[in-house]
Amino acid sequence: MRQVEAQGFLKKWGATMVWGREKEPWSWFFGETNRRYPHSYQVWRPTFDHLLLRNAAASGVEVREGWRAVEVLLNGPHATGQAGAVERYPTLRCVDVSGQEQRLSTRFLVDASGQNGLLGRQLNLRRWDRSFRNLAVYAYYEGSERLAPPADTNIFIESYADGWVWTIPLHTGQASIGAVVDQRVGEEAVQVLGPERFLDEQLAQAPYTAGMLSNAKRVSGPFIVKDWSYVCDKIAGDGYVLAGDAACFIDPLFSSGVHLALMSGVLAAAYATTALRDPEMAPAAAQVYQELYMKEYHHFREMVRLFYSSNRSVDSYFWEARRILEGDDGEASGLSPRASFIQAVAGQPPQGYERMVLERGAAPSQFADSVRVVEEERARRQEQVAKYLHAESGQPPAILGAAPRLQNGVRVERKPVASGGAFEWGYVLITEGHPEGLPCSDLVARLVGMLDGKVTMSHLLQSLAADVDPSQHQQLLASVISTVQILYVDGTISEL
Repeated sequence: MRQVEAQGFLKKWGATMVWGREKEPWSWFFGETNRRYPHSYQVWRPTFDHLLLRNAAASGVEVREGWRAVEVLLNGPHATGQAGAVERYPTLRCVDVSGQEQRLSTRFLVDASGQNGLLGRQLNLRRWDRSFRNLAVYAYYEGSERLAPPADTNIFIESYADGWVWTIPLHTGQASIGAVVDQRVGEEAVQVLGPERFLDEQLAQAPYTAGMLSNAKRVSGPFIVKDWSYVCDKIAGDGYVLAGDAACFIDPLFSSGVHLALMSGVLAAAYATTALRDPEMAPAAAQVYQELYMKEYHHFREMVRLFYSSNRSVDSYFWEARRILEGDDGEASGLSPRASFIQAVAGQPPQGYERMVLERGAAPSQFADSVRVVEEERARRQEQVAKYLHAESGQPPAILGAAPRLQNGVRVERKPVASGGAFEWGYVLITEGHPEGLPCSDLVARLVGMLDGKVTMSHLLQSLAADVDPSQHQQLLASVISTVQILYVDGTISEL
């Protein structure tokens, strides 16, 4: 982190948008919902990626710059060094700096080849997302104006009839500015106009962005990116794992690529370590890696869908084609508006970007209804549990006489859990909002297993206290009540 800060990257405190019902820019700041981490960075990717490369080298990785990976030969023979012993590991076919072909034997292969997706394309794993058939044309500018403080280092996103444009200020004094349009329409227009004129015409349709560019000069580009939204059906297997953009990529509305890359990098390292240390756990760890990555991916994906759907003030082909319609059966994504809500906010009250969909946009009524139902239910449960926790002078709280019952489908499973750079066997709580499972302690796992709607809290505590030192009984009581309170408010416990 110190090396990142030393580069002087601009701190990104949030986002400013012209989106939804309003025609004036509005801002949202990370600190409104995350006081611990109130900013990210507007990184210049060549510098940032070089920092990551140098950090890998400093950590003991052998870096071969100028080499190009061209094919993965799965299950190629690899000698172990033991007499007559041969194991089968992936082999990487490369071209070195002199243009000569080389083959590198591996014990484990991490595909971090970005949108090139070497292994995903080779194994035909990539599936294009029909909800985001977009094309981006972007360039770098000098002399563009910034937004007024405190939004001056925010990303600025401005929607217009044919799509939306972004402006990202950089510490170099330049700004990355681009337009996102429908892929088919954009390709046809670029062929007629050329990329320079096409980009100029798109930016001219966004009045705030055009004003910020009144004294700016294009210094690099334009560049064209298309066919970017996809996901691979399988991102971890025997001896390999896909990380970052090699596994999936989403429409860039929320700049989620670096977040997903770093998050998946940590999990991919844990899977690789586990597979090499404990091959018997590898299949289960691979499944957990897939579940955790896809959970994060679908969160961002559904957020983007909801944001597109909320921009109802713009009447055009681009926006109509990207809206979640009332009564949408989820054909394009497999998710209805209500299911989209569950994916986007994991069953919790919306905050941050999700809240902006409601306050600034025109979200589908089913989504808004889902939000209202969840918030009203949580408020009712908060009030109810407060009554249960109240105790008259000298009397135990009423919650001790309650017999909690779990919601249908809630259960505890034993699965690999990421811990200390590897996966270890542990317990997870499976709920509607977290079908992949939330890691939980042995105490919570045991407690949840006892919530059958018949056994009272007093009896639960007696059973659990039998295995705990008497000096820890008060701590146990507080932990159990707190756990039951949380599970009841979020709906995991259906009734007390």
